[in-house]
Amino acid sequence: MSDPRIDFDIHACPSPAYVVDDALLRRNLERLGQVQKDSGAKILLALKGFALWDSFPLVRKYLVGTTASGQDEARLGAETFGGEVHVYSPAFSEAEMAEVLRYADHLSFNSPNQWRRHRDTVSAAPRRVSCGLRVNPEHSTGAVALYDPCAAGSRLGTRAGDLAPDDLKGLEGLHFHTLCEQNSDALEETLAAFEQKFGQYLADLNWVNFGGGHHITRDDYDLERLVRVIRDFRARHPHLEVYLEPGEAIALNTGYLVATVLDIVDNNGPIAILDTSATAHMPDVQEMPYRPGIIGGAHPGEKAHTYRLGGMTCLAGDVIGDYAFDAPLNIGDRLVFTDMAHYTMVKTTTFNGIRLPSICRIDETSREIRTVRTFGYIDYMQRLS
Repeated sequence: MSDPRIDFDIHACPSPAYVVDDALLRRNLERLGQVQKDSGAKILLALKGFALWDSFPLVRKYLVGTTASGQDEARLGAETFGGEVHVYSPAFSEAEMAEVLRYADHLSFNSPNQWRRHRDTVSAAPRRVSCGLRVNPEHSTGAVALYDPCAAGSRLGTRAGDLAPDDLKGLEGLHFHTLCEQNSDALEETLAAFEQKFGQYLADLNWVNFGGGHHITRDDYDLERLVRVIRDFRARHPHLEVYLEPGEAIALNTGYLVATVLDIVDNNGPIAILDTSATAHMPDVQEMPYRPGIIGGAHPGEKAHTYRLGGMTCLAGDVIGDYAFDAPLNIGDRLVFTDMAHYTMVKTTTFNGIRLPSICRIDETSREIRTVRTFGYIDYMQRLS
């Protein structure tokens, strides 16, 4: 496949493979680094979105640390990234808390009850950990209910009306995470709701975490507004450290999924079966749902030849979507899906025993592809017993 947007050899990697472009990754990191400089906020890498630790020597040149959703992400951040390690979970068991305290610098609890349950353990830990509470500003700005922590009945964060006078005793910060793939206007709205509901507590705290969902590296993102919103907040509360923890923005539009056409069948139109899977390798296609881009592909009917692209699993609904191409597809052709660095590698499964895609990186200057990791039978077998 020839396309001016591809300046690397798509046949130089295994198939299927996630391929991360270091030049594009650095471009995002430079923008995030500039936001830190201009706003005074600190930006963390949310490992739930992007955890390609082979790239962390590059990422940590720009960001101050990582944020984790539990003990294993916390350990990964501490051991492979360094810097600050922030941890939040809807609930911690005693065993997990003991492990988390080995790595966390900041720890956000989901409820006052969780804080009360674990605060003696935190106090007895051999290293100091700054603790905070995740709160729910009850201000929804997202369009997809599945990703709205402020939806009615949400389990994520404590509402202002559910806080008692002593619930924040011993805590040093507040954390809210309400956005998903949104611009800075949504943050500005949410921050106003947060200050209206929780502003009374800020004078006694040391930090506030604005969470993730900030699409900072998207082309149409309003960086000027973001910087203004953060600087204005810091001017109102000069004693507070401000954190942001995007996962998607770090790796947005930096990677690809290279796949191969294995067969072509017909059922009310041609169906190309690929060596990848929506179900196992790009689950957000079905969960979000969304339609991934393909280099050289278009919507059905916009080009001469339209195909349904299906995956390898036995699930009847393992369908990536319908795409049109200038020329007919042939067995052995490689297709390149775009924007496949975030929420892909971290969410894959070995359903049906299908092997995970390899992981590759494109060198910034030589444009050569290096295969970081391949997966095989042992990776599947060791997940079972």
